[in-house]
Amino acid sequence: MLLSADRSSMKEGIPLSFRIVEAVAREEGVDPVEIEPPEYDALYDVLNPEALDSLFAPREDGTPRSSGEVTFTFCGYEMVVESDGEVTILD
Repeated sequence: MLLSADRSSMKEGIPLSFRIVEAVAREEGVDPVEIEPPEYDALYDVLNPEALDSLFAPREDGTPRSSGEVTFTFCGYEMVVESDGEVTILD
């Protein structure tokens, strides 16, 4: 199964780290605020959320950063986060 988060959130300024939590919450059928220990992994135990948010954010002068993607496992899901804001769960 392939689950992609809606890209419109990127335009609204929602950080990638929260979009990851939203994607897992949708898959689990729970509210994003419920994705927390002890029932679920903490995102910061897997990666640094602030570093991820900064990795693909525009530079201070507004120019975009290079394209790329980050792949990791969170809450048992293989996650792919792309520089354009796409958050995908591979199952």
